[in-house]
Amino acid sequence: MFTGIVEAVGTLTAITPKGEDISVTVSSNTLDMSDVKLGDSIATNGVCLTVVEFNSHSYTADLSLETLQKTGFTDYQAGDKVNLEKAMLPTTRFGGHIVSGHVDGVGEIVERNQVGRSIEFWVAMPAELSKYVAEKGSITVDGISLTVNALRKNAFKLTIVPHTGSETTIADFHVGRKVNLEVDVLARYMERLLTSQQQESAPESRLTMEFLQQNGFA
Repeated sequence: MFTGIVEAVGTLTAITPKGEDISVTVSSNTLDMSDVKLGDSIATNGVCLTVVEFNSHSYTADLSLETLQKTGFTDYQAGDKVNLEKAMLPTTRFGGHIVSGHVDGVGEIVERNQVGRSIEFWVAMPAELSKYVAEKGSITVDGISLTVNALRKNAFKLTIVPHTGSETTIADFHVGRKVNLEVDVLARYMERLLTSQQQESAPESRLTMEFLQQNGFA
């Protein structure tokens, strides 16, 4: 579990094909690796990856075909910058929102505008995710917990203040860039709760195979 508060920016130093899968190595001089162990989770551009090798300044993780198909990692190259966050601890200050590190879809930057010292982005999202995104609600973009400032059909607006721009990769986003999106997990749980209640309250159908046979329909 993560909070979407980026701890460091790293660099993809190696992308190694492993059949249909790949492994990636990420280096960072600012991510504290002193408490990292094999099997720990590190969110890498919003994707929860499991550490399989590490040293004092880098780690290696495997990505399955499923992860490649569901995230922007298929477009990444060695040298690309990525946002990093270690899994939260029970004592961690909760500064963002609940982030699972399981990407729901890939979005695309469609507008970038400078507004004073801030940057405004419009991000196109898959149509099936739009019902989970609310104005002034939370969304994770490449691992960054952000607030949705406005909505239009299948797109949302972000306003990025200078601090966020300097501490993450988002200041380098350009029109056409693909980004990993994770909607607020609370919205998904709410949908599941409401759907289950509707299914439980639906009246039981009296249309049976026996009824159809008796009336000449089968």
